[in-house]
Amino acid sequence: MASQQHGMVEKRGAGIWLTHAMMILGVLVIFFPIWLAFVASTVSQPEITSPPMPIWPGDRFWENYSAALFSGVNVPVATMLFNSLVMAIGIAVGKIIISLLSAFAIVYFRFPGRQTFFWLIFITLMLPVEVRIVPTFEVVAGFGMLNSYSGLIFPLIASATATFLFRQFFLTIPDELAEAARVDGARPMQFFIDIVVPMSRTNIAALFVILFIYGWNQYLWPLLITTDPDMNTIVMGIKKMFPSGDDVADWPVIMATSILAMIPPVIVVVSMQKLFVRGLVDSEK
Repeated sequence: MASQQHGMVEKRGAGIWLTHAMMILGVLVIFFPIWLAFVASTVSQPEITSPPMPIWPGDRFWENYSAALFSGVNVPVATMLFNSLVMAIGIAVGKIIISLLSAFAIVYFRFPGRQTFFWLIFITLMLPVEVRIVPTFEVVAGFGMLNSYSGLIFPLIASATATFLFRQFFLTIPDELAEAARVDGARPMQFFIDIVVPMSRTNIAALFVILFIYGWNQYLWPLLITTDPDMNTIVMGIKKMFPSGDDVADWPVIMATSILAMIPPVIVVVSMQKLFVRGLVDSEK
């Protein structure tokens, strides 16, 4: 019996070592291109263009990052980072608010055609912004929202996915809670603000992370509605930094910009990691 237990411990130990080895290998494979981009952002242009490329950081960190942040190629990276941050936060917060209210109305209010409205919202999953981009552009232009934060944010704040997820969660909330709130004299919006929203906080956190990254990575829509360089987002800015024709790319500044573009999404994911995981896997509804 003791020998069997000893063998099980050995197998379990071997399995743990193998699992950790595979995880470390996966992290290295994913992290190595990021490391190369960081190294390229700290060296000079000749060191990048003349092989072999260095694999350790150089001595031009402050020079390259200062050039990217405050000068850039067309627009200072600090301006583009701010534009992307406003757009990403606006899209994430707008999607969550609208989805919360939509799901609350569908679940807790009885009105004709509420299931029809829900499925109409759900069907929009098959109509991403790329499909409806021309009529959306016409509407935004008609309202005079080109080259504005409202034009960047408002056409993208409806979310069928978030509405569906909140609806499914609200259906798991016991009806007794709503009855008790009604008996205590709570109005519908009071019940929504005091009970439903606090119970949904982990779901809200998980969706915020996903929707923030969705907004941060937008490229086609900002490219279409912004003609003022000062309204460029960071994703657009990186693309515009690449040379056309016989121009020479300033690779250290481009790589510094790419590293800077990764920082805000990483901060959001790391700072909200626990709530994000709980919101996806928590079953104690």
